[in-house]
Amino acid sequence: MRADTRDYQSLFLNDVPLIDTRAPIEFARGAFPNAVNLPLMTDDERAAVGTCYKEQGQQAAIALGHQLVNGATKAQRVDAWLERARATPQGYLYCFRGGLRSQICQQWIAEAGLHYPKVDGGYKAMRQYLLATLEQICDEQEIQILAGHTGSAKTDLLVEIPDAIDLEGIANHRGSAFGKRADGQPSQIDFENRMIIAMLRHVHKHPGKPIVLEDESRLIGRCALPQNLRDAMAKAPLIQLTSDLDARTEHSYVNYILRKSAEWQQHAGAQPGFELFIEDLRDSLFRVRKRLGGERYATVAAQMEQAIKNHKAGDPGEHRIWIRTLLKEYYDPMYDFQAQKHTGRVIFSGNAGAVKEFLATQNN
Repeated sequence: MRADTRDYQSLFLNDVPLIDTRAPIEFARGAFPNAVNLPLMTDDERAAVGTCYKEQGQQAAIALGHQLVNGATKAQRVDAWLERARATPQGYLYCFRGGLRSQICQQWIAEAGLHYPKVDGGYKAMRQYLLATLEQICDEQEIQILAGHTGSAKTDLLVEIPDAIDLEGIANHRGSAFGKRADGQPSQIDFENRMIIAMLRHVHKHPGKPIVLEDESRLIGRCALPQNLRDAMAKAPLIQLTSDLDARTEHSYVNYILRKSAEWQQHAGAQPGFELFIEDLRDSLFRVRKRLGGERYATVAAQMEQAIKNHKAGDPGEHRIWIRTLLKEYYDPMYDFQAQKHTGRVIFSGNAGAVKEFLATQNN
């Protein structure tokens, strides 16, 4: 019989399956990538029990909970836990603090003939462990930043590195103002949990090796980098990836036009998806209008509208024109201005092949 656990590190390093018995609203705010939500109570049931607890105390709240989750409802939820527990015999269950809810679930599963251990301390303790882990990594672990002009294919290079940490992949966003993806982003807490787990695994799998992260601003879409990580990244050595304007224009065209339009159409259907893709392009450009300035915004917007017209007629290639203008007149000057402040932090500069070789040498 397996005992309950407080070995949070092993849970995350080994991707141990977890049953999250919290209410759906709690799970949606933040959970762990190896967890499935099989709640003891629905959102409404939890709210009713919480109100009862405040007004009448714990015993009355427990009694109401048993009243709400009874008979066929109880049997259905126990069956769901049993099915998952039998499918993942190495797993654990948890609630918010490892208290009453997980104890009830564990008891009901046991009454059905199966022992299934729980995580002591629950979600709150696991979350606190991850936040403490991030703090330790930021204080003690070497971090290196892969930098380069917009469109230089930093993410493509990064994902070729074994066990690399792709922050944009975790955030499900391409990073720039045009980076929104059709299927949305994780919650802030989900983003942080997944990121920290990836870092924890890197540290344990590659002790002494630097964590290489892509140069990111405070926000990746609507997912914010934690302040302690931002501080560590701001003073980390830079690896500069170089690429010419033609190559960066083509890379951006493939990523932000061909791939992105295909994603939207796959997500919403051919015609509705294409219209959503076009709407997203216009919205993305509008969001940077103030930083572009009125004249440049008008120029790029006109080029975009002509490209959209041609795209609707079957030729997407003219998107390269406004992309090149935006890179040359907006993104490049902005990057160059910031890069001048950090020249002393650059430890290597080169094209994709040279950077890949440099990183491979480090890892060896």
